[in-house]
Amino acid sequence: MDIKSLTSEQRNSASANLDQLSTLELVKLFNSEDGKVTQAIKLELPLIAAAIDVIAHAFQQNGRLIYIGAGTSGRLGVLDASECPPTFGVGHQQVQGIIAGGEAAMFKAQEGAEDDVNAAQVDLAKIQLTPQDVVVGIAASGRTPYVIGGLTFANKLGCDTIAISCNNDAPISSIAKIAITPVVGPEVLTGSSRMKAGTAQKLVLNMLSTGAMVRTGKVYQNLMVDVKTSNEKLIIRSENIIMDVTGVARERAQALLVQANQHVKSAILMELNGVDYDTATQQLADNHGFLRQALTS
Repeated sequence: MDIKSLTSEQRNSASANLDQLSTLELVKLFNSEDGKVTQAIKLELPLIAAAIDVIAHAFQQNGRLIYIGAGTSGRLGVLDASECPPTFGVGHQQVQGIIAGGEAAMFKAQEGAEDDVNAAQVDLAKIQLTPQDVVVGIAASGRTPYVIGGLTFANKLGCDTIAISCNNDAPISSIAKIAITPVVGPEVLTGSSRMKAGTAQKLVLNMLSTGAMVRTGKVYQNLMVDVKTSNEKLIIRSENIIMDVTGVARERAQALLVQANQHVKSAILMELNGVDYDTATQQLADNHGFLRQALTS
């Protein structure tokens, strides 16, 4: 298969003498080229916003967000998924990353795994994919067989599908219902899509997961009010959030957090609405988890 026509496989004229540059010149060039990433993403913002709304709707219907990819793209999906439980207090099943070649591919390249067009269907069947789920196929080239197979299977099942690639007219763009295509241009190191393309993919994934969590009540103001108190740093952050929102001192914030079973939203409601823990949880349930609405209910 000829991939030379892909933008991500073209040679970058700005780095033609890469091996002759000083170290400082190298990093200046890297930095200059990275600046093109945000501009490429800017052109895709309406599509990213549409994708966020689709994902948020799925969450509201008890659907899941499933990332599929191979190599760097797959690892980025797994990374984004793994950060959602501690940040937003969701279960580990709500956002999942599936990488071609399985868990071993996270730590050691299993490049041949991406060529199996049927493998993603098997992997998606293992997690019991349903029509309520959203499947996001990630592939810088836009032609990875593993991702093509996964998106095709998801479409047949009735899922909403989203493609993220960095080449125009990519095969996965024609398969998915929403195609996000930040074309970042040729890489400094020819064909190394872990660079600008990988950075673009990571930024888009940040937007998708964070945006969907905002839309489903996991954020109040700009605070992660569903954060899990799973380590010392996050316990302190939780206390700080309670202090910021309610104006109480740390000692009171600590007491509220204990009384609220380590649930930040409930602690805030207990203080500001003057209610007990059971009432606070009920107020949240009545307002679908949105703290802002619960505070005025």
